[in-house]
Order: sequence, then structure tokens, then C-alpha cells
Amino acid sequence: MPDHAHSSDPAVQAQLDRLAALSPGRDILGLERIAELCDRLGNPQVRLPRTFHVAGTNGKGSTCAYLRAILEADGRRVHSYTSPHLVRFNERIRPAGELIGDAQLAALLAEVLDAAEGLQASFFEVTTAAAFLAFSRTPADDLILEVGLGGRLDATNVIPAPAACGIASLGIDHETFLLAPETDTPADPAQRIAFEKAGIVKPGTKLATLAYPPAVAAIVAERAAAAGTSVFAEGTDWTVEADGDAFRWRADEISTGLLTPRMAGAHQRRNAGLAIAMLHLAPGPRPSAEAIARGVAAANWPGRMQLLGPGPLADMLPTGHNLWVDGGHNLDAAYQLADFLGASLARSAPIDLVLGMLANKDAAGFLRTLAPHVGRLIAVPIDGHEHHAPDDLTAIAREAGIAQVRPAIDLTAAIRALAVDEPTRNILIGGSLYLVGQALDLNGEWPA
Repeated sequence: MPDHAHSSDPAVQAQLDRLAALSPGRDILGLERIAELCDRLGNPQVRLPRTFHVAGTNGKGSTCAYLRAILEADGRRVHSYTSPHLVRFNERIRPAGELIGDAQLAALLAEVLDAAEGLQASFFEVTTAAAFLAFSRTPADDLILEVGLGGRLDATNVIPAPAACGIASLGIDHETFLLAPETDTPADPAQRIAFEKAGIVKPGTKLATLAYPPAVAAIVAERAAAAGTSVFAEGTDWTVEADGDAFRWRADEISTGLLTPRMAGAHQRRNAGLAIAMLHLAPGPRPSAEAIARGVAAANWPGRMQLLGPGPLADMLPTGHNLWVDGGHNLDAAYQLADFLGASLARSAPIDLVLGMLANKDAAGFLRTLAPHVGRLIAVPIDGHEHHAPDDLTAIAREAGIAQVRPAIDLTAAIRALAVDEPTRNILIGGSLYLVGQALDLNGEWPA
């Protein structure tokens, strides 16, 4: 599906419009175009600081947030490149820890688009090249780089060997792009996804991963061995030991003190553990125990089980109602979300779910997983994107066992319908990061 971006800055919007007109308008995997584009720009990808490269179906953004928070707590200057953005395109590129400014962004996009003439470079390839240019021109100690799609053929994989790679949770998503048959690749979908994600590993790179089923873990291990390295895996090489909402990270004879994440959910303890494992492996300075504790406590990744504060959207609800957002949109994310809801928000009473999903997502599987924790569901469209029609989502929800369902014309109408004077309720907006971005925008909570 094509990416979308808008800016309130006229100079940035002019370049985004130019990008939309010139790019193919769809995801295209492969390293040929990004390599050529970087070459035309003087190969900025080879002038980057110590780099941490993170792949995964879910959790890679949170892992990047933990990496950044820990390194910054240790006094280091950190670049980061993540996707997608929730509200502003600028969120993707943070030179030395600061959201890129509009003037710099407009100039970088213009420079890259000039160089991309005739290449048919995709939206993400142009964005990635602009980020590399920004990072190569700004001093920093470290770079955190999130894979956009897959890994092996993702535009970010044009970089030389990073200091450490991390692979977060693995599940089935983006099947259209990642499960196309090729010779010498696994036929099983889960193993094929693992093959693609592990393609970021290069000779000279250290690799940390979460724990996976044996067949999936074997594929990752084979890819690592082909690059001359091994896997530093959760469960065998490092562990996260829960203690209530806190945890300790252990590896061999090393153990942290008690760490308390700000982000909610057991899966966030594991994401934090993966970040610590990557920092443990990487050559160069290791963060202090104090920096790890402060970073884990401070790390935040907007749009992932985020409780909204006061604002135009949340203030539509009666006092005592809680409005949450979560951008999980695939089956693996649904399992994690269901575990969190069952242990917390939906423990005493089902939640209300405002749901919008892109057309290429498994709405039936997503809703079957969440159904035991949902009392009422309101389905909404996702403007500007190909999405499941709200009437179709309500039918799918009924089949999944959710009795109280209805469509709404938009997010504001859905929240207004739930703004009734009842006992305290938890309301979750989810199913799409694009929908979460709309909620943050409407509530005035732009990621900073």
C-alpha cells in the first residue's frame, strides 16, 4: 500500500507532493535503487556512527525506544530513524535526539528528490536516503535504525555491518511482499518471515533475538551462521525475570537490578530485554547500570497502549472514563494485546473497542483473539487508506462473538456514541497505527 504524509509547513508539503508524484506509489523491495540513490548522494550510509539495526514483526519500534532512552540516559548523542509516523512526517528522523526541523527536512527531501531523477525510487527509499544524509552531517555517538518492511531487501539494509542487530517478535504480516516464492528460501510462512528479518545480519555483526519456536529459531540461526556469527537468544543466553510490573535482566553471571518500564504489558519487558541484550553485545562503551534503569523507566513509544491525557477527544467522555490507543494491527499483536487486556484493563469488565483496520489485515483473526475482552465495538473508516468498510467489520465482529456492534462515520462520532454517563469504562482505539495517529492529532497529543 502507498504511504501517506502531510505537513503544515508549505515547503515540506511541496516536497512531499513532489515525492508522491514521482514515486511508484507502492512498497518495492530491493536494494538496487537505494544503493544507486545513496551513490548519487555521496554514500552517506557509510558515514554513520555506531549503529543498532532492529527488525521484527512487532515490538521493533519499542525496542528502538528503549535503546535510545538507555543510551541518552548514559549521556550519548543518538540519531534515530523509525517508521511509520503517527501525526507528523518529522517523527521518522531524529538527528542527535531532536525531531528534525521543517526547514532542514524540506531541504533534504529536495536534495534527495533531485538526485533520484529517473530512478523510480519509492517513498521509503527517498525517506531513508534523506535520513542518512541528515545523520551523516550531524555529529552523534550512535544510530538506531528501524527496519521498514522485512529486512533482507529493506532500504535500511544498504548500510555496512552494524554494531548489533536485534530481531523482535516474529509473526505473519505483510504477506503480499514477504511471502512471494523465491528459490532457496523456506516455504513455511513463519520460517519465510524469519528468513527475511534475519537478512539484516552481516559478517562482523552481533545478533540478539527474542525466543522463537524451534523451526523459526533454526532459520535465524542458519542465517546468522552464514554471516559468521551466532545468536544471543532470549531463554538460552539471556532472560527477563518478571517481578510484578518490574523485571531483572540476566545473562551468564550478569544481572541488572530491578527495572520498571513505563510502557505497559509483559511484552514490553521482553522488548526492553532485547534492547539491553543488544547493548550488551555491541562493541564500544556499555551503558552504566544507572543509565539502564533510568532509560527503561523513561522509554516511551507513542501509540502503543498509551493512555490519552486531557484534550479535545478525551474530554468528550464523562469523568472517570479512560481513553487508550494501541496501533497493533496483526495477529501477533492481537495475542499480546489480549494478554494485556485480560491481566489489566478488561479484568473486571470488558472494554469498549473503536476499531479501524486496513484492507490487507486479518480482521477476523484479530477480532477472534480480542473478542473475550470486548463488550461493545464501534467500527470506523480510516480516511485516505484502503480499509475494511465499517459495516464489514461489524459483521466480522458478530461472527467473532461480539454482540454489541455498530458502525460510525468517523472517530469523533464513535467517541461521541460512547460518551454516556455510566460507571468507569476503558475505551480502546485500535487496529491501525493510522487510526491511532488520527486520535493523537484530534486530542492534540503530537509525538515530540
